[in-house]
Order: sequence, then C-alpha cells, then structure tokens
Amino acid sequence: MANNVSLDVSIMGREFRVACPEDEREGLLQAVSYLDRKMREIRDSGKVIGLERIAIMAAINITHDYLASKPIEPDTREHRQRIEHMSKLLDQALAPQDNLF
Repeated sequence: MANNVSLDVSIMGREFRVACPEDEREGLLQAVSYLDRKMREIRDSGKVIGLERIAIMAAINITHDYLASKPIEPDTREHRQRIEHMSKLLDQALAPQDNLF
C-alpha cells in the first residue's frame, strides 16, 4: 500500500494542499497542470468572469472531452444474441457435413 503525501499546488495563482498516494504524485501534478492550463484558457477568452465560474466551465469542458473520448460501453445482451444467432447459422451450415463422416 502506497503512503500518502501532501502536495502544495497552484491553480490560477491560488495555493491548495492536496493529499494523494505517493505513487500517484506525478499523475496528480499532471492533472493540476492540465486544469490550470484549461482554466487560464477560459479566463483569457474573456467570455467567463469569476474564478468559480471559470472552474465550473473547465470542469464541464474536461468532462465533455473525457466522455467524448471514452469508448461506448458495449451492449453485451445484443452481442450475446448476435453470437447465438451466428452459432445457429453455423450449426445449420455444418449439419450436412455430419453425414459425410
């Protein structure tokens, strides 16, 4: 089990202390850097004012990007039905072969 570490990070010039497992430190720092960059992009666009609104817009944008890139969950019931149908077709196609041997 990894030990937790406390990190001081800066997002939009504000300091935050966060804890995470030691082996996830680098990933957390990358996430903080990404969030800071996205929030600054939103602020610099001039369309959104206020740190809280900028944070919410960044969260919405990041979540949208994540969901858009996430593979769609397969419909296992539909796949199972298709496999069963193909299996039946194969059984029908191979049935005449049984008489040869």
